[in-house]
Amino acid sequence: MEEFFNELFDYNFFCNKQLIEACSDLKEVPKESMRLFSHILNAHQIWNARINGLESEFGAWDEHPLKTWEEIHYENQRNTFEIITNTDDYETRIDYQNIEGRLFTNTIQDMLFHIINHSTHHRAQILADFRANGLEPVSLDYVFYKR
Repeated sequence: MEEFFNELFDYNFFCNKQLIEACSDLKEVPKESMRLFSHILNAHQIWNARINGLESEFGAWDEHPLKTWEEIHYENQRNTFEIITNTDDYETRIDYQNIEGRLFTNTIQDMLFHIINHSTHHRAQILADFRANGLEPVSLDYVFYKR
């Protein structure tokens, strides 16, 4: 399982880095893309904090300036790799509150996979936003990463 999650998070890191670089090359990043990428960063940090039993530093929809994305992204990735490395049982269940204060329980495996799936979902929205704003979307398919 550790190898599987390391591969997924390597791919996730690659995709987010590609988007950060693409946005950095733009004169102006579309507002919705800024909002969505900030949300990707926030959600990743929130789920890491839940797994580690900590309070989150960010709200789900806090917005971050582009110049801070790389640092936040790197820190999220570093924390996730620590979680993966230090997890003995991915079926361990963790209790947490969602952003509305409701109590839930999920396994570490579910939480880690959610980070990946959630990020993929919102990256697709960002790429659609690029196209809607006349910008060329970045190719983030898994096969491009593996080539």
